[in-house]
Amino acid sequence: MKIGIYGIKFNPEKLSTFQNLFTYLKSKTKNNTISIFTGLYKQLVGNVNNIDRFDRFSYSDEIQDFDLLICLGGDGSILDSLSIVRGSNVPVFGINTGRLGFLSSISSENVRKPLDKILAGNIKHDKRSVLKLSTKSNHFGDINYALNEVTVHKKDSSSMMIIHTYVENEYLNSYWADGLIVSSPTGSTGYNLSCSGPIIMPGSEVFIITPIAPHNLNVRPLIIPDNKKIKLKLEGRDDEFLVALDARSEPIKIDEELVIEKGEFYMNVVRTPQHSFFSTIRNKLNWGLDNRN
Repeated sequence: MKIGIYGIKFNPEKLSTFQNLFTYLKSKTKNNTISIFTGLYKQLVGNVNNIDRFDRFSYSDEIQDFDLLICLGGDGSILDSLSIVRGSNVPVFGINTGRLGFLSSISSENVRKPLDKILAGNIKHDKRSVLKLSTKSNHFGDINYALNEVTVHKKDSSSMMIIHTYVENEYLNSYWADGLIVSSPTGSTGYNLSCSGPIIMPGSEVFIITPIAPHNLNVRPLIIPDNKKIKLKLEGRDDEFLVALDARSEPIKIDEELVIEKGEFYMNVVRTPQHSFFSTIRNKLNWGLDNRN
């Protein structure tokens, strides 16, 4: 099995966690080829023992024949790995060395048993839909995809903006707000949730349109089928606003239109039987902490 290790940032406070994990992985190299993302490798050299025993990779075209990509960190690492995985269909397994994790829900302390099963070829995964953004200026190049959400937001002013929103070229609404989120089911537990949007089960073929701090009390999030294209036109006092794909953001001119649609590929997120979607939201959101339960 060919395995990649991906991460954004090495936290020295988690040194023992990383050392134990790589010691375990090193014991598995007899039947597996393991490569580390170059950006993470440079941070681990001099900190983690025997790290030079592993191969390295840097670009998305180098993982096309990988059987698994292990992401170390929080949900941010998995979101960022989309730029590497893209349409390769390589399953992604998140190990949580960060904070709150809905995607990387397995803690680093409890990872050996599920990893043993995965390395034995027992991989089950959920197909997560992605969002695709198109603009005239092609702000994000060929990595114009998001796993969680596409967000437009005010940039340099405290003044609200107006987002004229169309679904399949039919006018929906003009949102007077700080911004607007178009979320996938995966992203429903992210920024969308913070803005009082609904939680959607993965696999539901929908988008969620959620305004950020709308200046109208009767404006609420809206769920639409994900086979519909969403077009946004911006208005406001500023010449520029921000558009974000998950954690990546770029300034956008006021006269640019944004078209959001479902991407042409899915991201495969590894699921273990002990960490279902329902158990994850129950534990992460502290559901059931009630004396009556």
